[in-house]
Amino acid sequence: MSEHKHEGCGCGHDHDHDHEHEHEAVFLVTDDEGKEHEMVMVFQFESEDQAYAVLLDRNDPEADGIIFRIEEENEEAFLVSIEDDEEWQRVVAVYNDLAAQEAE
Repeated sequence: MSEHKHEGCGCGHDHDHDHEHEHEAVFLVTDDEGKEHEMVMVFQFESEDQAYAVLLDRNDPEADGIIFRIEEENEEAFLVSIEDDEEWQRVVAVYNDLAAQEAE
């Protein structure tokens, strides 16, 4: 998945909303093959003072979630793919620990 910016609901972050589901922010994410996916943020967490978000494919809830780094610039939020293997492994370990704690 590639870096992308979301535009326009006036809530401080740029993203598309599906107003049928008032509490559900829908993000359009383009994969490496150029196909768009409607993704829903289901979880946010921090690791080493950096925010991350877990998104699920809205039309394929059985698919694995994807973790993105949340970056902010000029009060706009961006979801960015994690390219660094070390960062990826650390973030996945933190997320798995949090998920295990929630399951208890």
